[in-house]
Amino acid sequence: MNAVGNQIGDLAEAGERMIERLRRKAFLPESRKSLNVRIGIAEAAQLLGCSTNRIRMAEEDGRLPPPPPSENGRRPGYSIEELLHMREVLGASPRRAEPDPPAIIAVQNFKGGVGKSTVTTHLAHYLAVQGYRVLVVDCDSQATTTTLFGFNPHFNITRDETLYPYLSIEPTQADLTYAVKSTPWRNVDLIPSNLELFDIEYELAASGADGQSVLAARFRKLKQGLTDLAQSYDIVLLDPPPALGTISLAVMQAANALLIPLAATTPDFCSTVQFLSMMDQVLQQLEAAGISVDYSFVRLICSKLDGNDPSHAMVRAIMEQTFGPALLPVPILESAEISHAAMRMMTVYELDKPIGTPKTHKRCRANLDEALGQVEQLVRQGWGRITPAGAGEVLYATA
Repeated sequence: MNAVGNQIGDLAEAGERMIERLRRKAFLPESRKSLNVRIGIAEAAQLLGCSTNRIRMAEEDGRLPPPPPSENGRRPGYSIEELLHMREVLGASPRRAEPDPPAIIAVQNFKGGVGKSTVTTHLAHYLAVQGYRVLVVDCDSQATTTTLFGFNPHFNITRDETLYPYLSIEPTQADLTYAVKSTPWRNVDLIPSNLELFDIEYELAASGADGQSVLAARFRKLKQGLTDLAQSYDIVLLDPPPALGTISLAVMQAANALLIPLAATTPDFCSTVQFLSMMDQVLQQLEAAGISVDYSFVRLICSKLDGNDPSHAMVRAIMEQTFGPALLPVPILESAEISHAAMRMMTVYELDKPIGTPKTHKRCRANLDEALGQVEQLVRQGWGRITPAGAGEVLYATA
């Protein structure tokens, strides 16, 4: 290898070692992510859609375990695990009914830096708090989502633990169950990724004259594998690469809904318009090849909006004028709390206490709940749990 290759390799290796140091520092003492979030009885009652008295009565009559031991006369709150049990006992689970199809949502934009992986992980944890069974599939070889779930893709994940053994030219796995990993959230599972997943792109590019048929077969295979696996979940979130490649196309075809994050800047807006144009052409080509693509909803969500930046407000207005009801009305606001949580390889929903001020944390959490709740409403509408919105409103079933 030449000097430039050696230098780049040294930089990459130094970076991987630093990621592992940060991971170990964040998750001491056992270097594994844990979930220490506690939810007070008032918030628990709100999430369950019941009164605090109903929870207390269930604790008194033995249907629920006794309340957590108090600290200085105050309850420390319930864990996510306890909250899930409360949902089962009190009949407050939002799970889909057996006939309802699992929502398989691709979170996609070909523009990097729009917060695609951040949106995916926060959406997964928001849905977990609401009580859904969630599977997150990291299809991006950069593996940002895998990292945010507390795994180091270089040290902790092998190629055989990614989608590779299932999608490769010479597959060694017949279904996707081998790749499913548990996370600190009992109702959230992960199929991780690492750099070696990109080998699929090389293999398919080198497949020769039979490349088109191999490609079509991989598209159908990923869709079938995810459809089968999704039967154990309510919602599946797919995080594809930010580029138009084989894996991205397979993910687009495997999904039954599309969420497009975009930041409130002119370059991001222009890039997203190009993404939509490319998607339109690709979908037409897939349809012509006999590969069907059908989405229950297509929505854009503005991410990383700085409410104090006039230029962001201008671009946001342009988005509304251009995309109309396809743009979700509540954006995800830029927040130091999100950035600080990401430094710890966490989401805001995993913080057991504010990193910044309590006011900043509360404002950030409220915005995330409202913004991500829009996606939940779309899913529930697809299950017939919510009446479709009027013609002048945003949350209706088709784009």
